[in-house]
Amino acid sequence: MPSIPERRLTLEIDVEIEAESFEVYDEDAAIRLGHGGGATVWMAHDLEEKRDVAIKVMKTGSWGENEIRMQTQVLKDVQDDARLVTCLTTFFLSGSHGQHQVLVFPLVGPSIQSFVLMDRIPMKSRMSAAGQLLEALESLHDAGIVHRDVSPGNCMWGVASLNNLTRSAKYQALGRPLKLGIPWVNLWKRGDLVRPAKFPEQLRTEDFFLGDFGLAKRLSDPETERGQPPDQLCSPERLHQKDPSPACDIWSYMVIFAMLYQEIEPFSAAHEGGVLAAMVRSLGAFPEEWKGSCKYRECPGSWYDHTLQPEQPCELESELVRLRPDADPSERENVHKLMHKVFIIRPEKRPTATELLRDPDFRAIMDRYDS
Repeated sequence: MPSIPERRLTLEIDVEIEAESFEVYDEDAAIRLGHGGGATVWMAHDLEEKRDVAIKVMKTGSWGENEIRMQTQVLKDVQDDARLVTCLTTFFLSGSHGQHQVLVFPLVGPSIQSFVLMDRIPMKSRMSAAGQLLEALESLHDAGIVHRDVSPGNCMWGVASLNNLTRSAKYQALGRPLKLGIPWVNLWKRGDLVRPAKFPEQLRTEDFFLGDFGLAKRLSDPETERGQPPDQLCSPERLHQKDPSPACDIWSYMVIFAMLYQEIEPFSAAHEGGVLAAMVRSLGAFPEEWKGSCKYRECPGSWYDHTLQPEQPCELESELVRLRPDADPSERENVHKLMHKVFIIRPEKRPTATELLRDPDFRAIMDRYDS
């Protein structure tokens, strides 16, 4: 058993790795659900409505303006928002750096990102999630909205209601917040680093949601909010600084599908040469007219040479065999064909969300798991 100093050091490392930087803190420790580049999300209880909610505390300044605008747009234009995490209300919270805009949401969770070991989730649940996520994207795209950040942290299962539990019972279900005081800076009040809550598997429901519209945009809007998901979730055209379209969401969706099905993303930064090199090896060269627009300045000219054939055109298939040896061969064939229908370099050649929902290979996978 570790000694007290060792246990203290382990606690500090755990909290500091998973908590956001102390500079954004103006809150007392509570149950924290997660954080991103411009906000921290906390679990709270609405005393008036007598329900648990998630409150998203934005950084001061202009952070959150696009999300609030797009939340309003989603509520106005999207016909079916049942699989989207939409804002209930907003308010302002005073802090040492000024006013923080706070968005209030229904409590959902955990995200895909929360499950380090995806194999603990039944495949039936994972494929049901894949179907619901694609339906969420179809609803957005039908309304002329591109999400632009379909990533593990924004894709969430539902959570069983804890509304009728006391605070101590909620702590028992979720664990007390693991926190670490911040003694080394001069704060206006006591501050803590807080590790995100860990939702136990038994609280997860079969509902699945897409949230966070901080990077979303209407296709008709002339301006595009800066930002993108991690490279391994990004479509090749966005890595070449091209305008976003529903096709970039579909690419990111298929990466999420692969993570749900085989537990790892198909194009990883861990591949030799990085994400773009992995794409070229499996899928072939990028369009010649994209040359010079890559987000990375030094890209080999061979990446845009269409006289060269893909080095490993069957890599997606071989990875499926390696990662899912337990799957029926016909099922793996459906998944392989589906990936190749979506992982196409040119965005205009990818299927839409509606087309993908009706695709025979997609339907075969969903039917196999009754999704």
